[in-house]
Amino acid sequence: MGDEIFFGLVPHEIAVQFGTVSLVLRVLFLVLLLWVVTEGIRKQGVEGWLVLPVVVLQAIAAFSVQLGFLHIQVIWFPFGVTVGLGDIANLLEAVVIALLLLRRRLQSVKRQRLMALDVKQAQEVQQVILPEARVVLPGLVVESEYRPAREVGGDFFQIIPHKTDGSLLIVAGDVTGKGLKAGMLVALLVGAIRSTLDWTADPVAVLQALNQRLLGRSDAQATCLALRIDAEGTVTLANAGHMAPYLNGEPLPMEGALPLGMIEGTESSVMHFQLKPGDMLMLMSDGIAEATDADGHLFGFERTHELLRAAKSVTEIAHAAQAFGQEDDISLISVTRNEGLEPVFG
Repeated sequence: MGDEIFFGLVPHEIAVQFGTVSLVLRVLFLVLLLWVVTEGIRKQGVEGWLVLPVVVLQAIAAFSVQLGFLHIQVIWFPFGVTVGLGDIANLLEAVVIALLLLRRRLQSVKRQRLMALDVKQAQEVQQVILPEARVVLPGLVVESEYRPAREVGGDFFQIIPHKTDGSLLIVAGDVTGKGLKAGMLVALLVGAIRSTLDWTADPVAVLQALNQRLLGRSDAQATCLALRIDAEGTVTLANAGHMAPYLNGEPLPMEGALPLGMIEGTESSVMHFQLKPGDMLMLMSDGIAEATDADGHLFGFERTHELLRAAKSVTEIAHAAQAFGQEDDISLISVTRNEGLEPVFG
């Protein structure tokens, strides 16, 4: 309207007003652009400085008509081709956008490599704190299998024989979440288990100590059980929301209890029983029952029950659940009472 390209459509006096409004809007837009670039320089540094020349050229090109009235050249004709200041600004804008995209891509690749390094280091830490896959003690054979659903898992367990009285303490659990956060929580709990054993090996006291470590940490909860087997085969089992163990293929009738890290002074469910020669006690995480096939069917407790009665080893059980469709971390520990064995670690 201000340039009167539709001559006669509106009176000249009104067209002049449109020209004035257009000029004011361009000035306001220029001020806005300069403010955006200033904020970009303050917050992004290099990226803001890269954009500054584009904004300056675009601002000048926005007033090409007015500059022409002042006999300032803003159009050139190299090799017979018309090139305006706006064309140069648009070309420079495309180049700067390409540079910004390339810069951010390189930064993203760098962050991904650092994250992959962190994950690898977390995996190495988890491998270090995991017990041996097979431990043979006087009267006991302990086998374990651990298959995380991701690079870093949230299941944990410790198998700790007492140095003097011949007893064995096993602590197994599953922290909330997955990935690096879960891996860090696992490392915290394993350290807490080891430090707690300096003053007690009582399963109830161990769970109470772990509960205190988790209290006050946002989204830091864990199901956990601790059991102590003395030299005569007497078992003391304390459970805090973890999946109940199976004795000779049958689930132990344990009462429910809250997971660790939810409330202070929570009480775990406790039971005592005798592990006789030939008995096998199986501890597992819920990753087996929660395995899901391609059609969305759960592996479930019934299949788990059947598998425990038919399988020969923890490796066979873990493989069956994983082949069905692993969704969560899978960990298993089997404890078999077998009199007369000599201690061998391997």
